Formats: sequence, structure tokens, C-alpha cells
Amino acid sequence: MQQHIAYWAPYLNDGTMIVFGPVMDPKGGYGIGVVAVENQEQLNQIVANDPANGLGNYEVYPMMAVTKQ
Repeated sequence: MQQHIAYWAPYLNDGTMIVFGPVMDPKGGYGIGVVAVENQEQLNQIVANDPANGLGNYEVYPMMAVTKQ
């Protein structure tokens, strides 16, 4: 898991990863992240290179708009 966190850190620093972290769901823990990418291929490549890829599964859903206060 430490490699997973370290992998995403540069994306957080460069603004590709907007927010990420663990979700404390009483039914079982998981993580969530919001990324800003140019296209699906870029996201696929980033996810494929994650050291934690294969430990669980990724679900990807597009967001059409984000509002920041």
C-alpha cells in the first residue's frame, strides 16, 4: 500500500490527482480518487502502472462538471 500511495503522490503534486484517500466504509474499506485527465487512454495508462493494480478493482466514472467553493 505504501508503494500505491507513493505512486500517486506525483500526480497529486502536479494537479492530475485532485484528491485521493481511504474511505472508511463499515462494510469494508476502499479508496477513492478524483483525477483530471485529457482522455480515457491517459487514465488507463496511469491505472495500469499503479503498483496496487490487481489487489482490487478499479471502477471509473466520468464527472461532467466540478464546482469548487
